[in-house]
Order: sequence, then C-alpha cells, then structure tokens
Amino acid sequence: MNTALSWGLRDRSPEDIPVPAAGNALVTPDWAWGGATGGGVRVCVVDSGVEGGHPMVGPVASSHVVVAGDTGPRVEPADDVDTCGHGTACAGIIREVAPECEVHSVRVLGEGFSGSGAFLLAGLRWAVEQGFEVINMSLSTTHTRFVRELHELADAAYFGRSAIVASAHNTPVESFPWRFCSVLSVGSHQEDDPDLYLYNPRPPVEFFAMGRDVRVAWRDGCVTRTTGNSFATPRIAGRCALILSKHPGLTVFQLKNVLYLAAANVHRDGAGHGPRQTAGGPDSSPTRQK
Repeated sequence: MNTALSWGLRDRSPEDIPVPAAGNALVTPDWAWGGATGGGVRVCVVDSGVEGGHPMVGPVASSHVVVAGDTGPRVEPADDVDTCGHGTACAGIIREVAPECEVHSVRVLGEGFSGSGAFLLAGLRWAVEQGFEVINMSLSTTHTRFVRELHELADAAYFGRSAIVASAHNTPVESFPWRFCSVLSVGSHQEDDPDLYLYNPRPPVEFFAMGRDVRVAWRDGCVTRTTGNSFATPRIAGRCALILSKHPGLTVFQLKNVLYLAAANVHRDGAGHGPRQTAGGPDSSPTRQK
C-alpha cells in the first residue's frame, strides 16, 4: 500500500493553513449544503467500474465500459461490475456524502488496474458529452502525449458546467488532469473527520479531504480500509453534488468559489478558525494511481 501522500497535507494540522475569506460573507456551510442530499445531481465515476447493489453503493443509474473498436476506443453499455474494487470504493464514498445523488459509471480500467491513456480519454470524453454535473476521476496519466486532448476536454467540461473532480497523484510526479485549473484537484489531509475538508492556499492542489485509513466498499460486496488521494477525491465530488442539489445551475467557477468560502480553514472571525462542518444529509486493499 502506497501511503506516501506527497501531494497531500502531511505533518501539518488544519490550523496551520488558515485562510482569510474574500468573497460573499453569506456563503457558509449551512447556506452551501445544509439540508441537501444530492438529489437531482448525476455523478459519473470514471474508474474501474462500480458494483451495483453493493450495500455501501446502492443502485447504479447506468454503467458503461470503454472497449477497443476498429477506429479507436468506444463506449458501450455494460453490466454493473468492477474489475478491481477501486471504482466501487469511490462510489461508496460519494453515496455516503450525497446519499440521493445518481451514480453513473464508465469503466476505463481493467483487472489489476490496467488501462491506457486512450481509454481514459474516451471515457472522460463520453462523460463530458453526457453533461454529468459531477465527474469523479480518482486516477490520472503521466503520459504527456495525452495532455493537449485532456486539457481540451477539461475546458469543455468547465464551460459545459460539468465539474471534474480529480485526484492528485500519490507521489510527486507530474500527472493529469488534476494539474489543470479547470478541474477541482484533491489531495488528502491526515485528520480522521470524514466531513472535514480544507482549502489549500498553496497550489497546485486546491482542496484536501480525508484519505487516510478510509473504510470503503470493495468488490464482491466486501469492505476494506485503504489510504490515498483517490479516496479523498470522492468526498469532494459528493460535496459538489450536495451544493449543486441545493443550488442547481452553478457554473464550475461558482462551485469552486462556494467550496473555498465554506472550507473549514477559511475564516472570518480574525482568529484563524473556520466554521466546523457537519454532515451533508438532512440530519446533518491497495491504493493505486495510474
């Protein structure tokens, strides 16, 4: 298990990165998502597939897979299966945060986390074309030959109001698409509070969420614990679903601003203490980066 979260928040507490708020003082956690459940928001998990019916996931609204075609990779309907557990883990976290959102899946990874940049591109392109409000990408590619097309897709999503929430790599290497400013990039903090997320004033990662020793769904109806930026990312994706369910029609720019203003370390009282966050509902194995 890779626990070297070099793009995460290590050896520091949330109090070490206080940020003064600059923006609408009315944007608080309660305003942003209080009482929201994620209803009416479609979240697509671009990953290894999602196991439908898993107790921590529930129903999967649609499942697709990228396959090889005569003229290149294509997307077609598929069964609700997961080749390695990673996508199911992400979907379970999204469901935990936003229990009434629609979960969709496009499988770009095969067994043993195998995959290619071309398949990743095809899956992401399909998700952007469907206009999903939130796209969770707990994976990335280090191959620079895909950067231009990935960048174009990320921009298309941004202007089309599809929020791509992408995990930073677990090691200090260049990978994409999380490095693009048109996506919401996520790393891990080391706190044990699943509802705590932080804004990062020091680029390139924008937000931190819980990603250490996370209890997650896994394939074949199992549950495991694992660590990585992959599992912080769906917490922010789920948070986006909550915000968009309460405030539909926000642009990705506006969504980022709401997340920034409502983050726990963004303060208005002059004392360096942000608002503590509460759960977003009405009642308040190995890690792998491609």
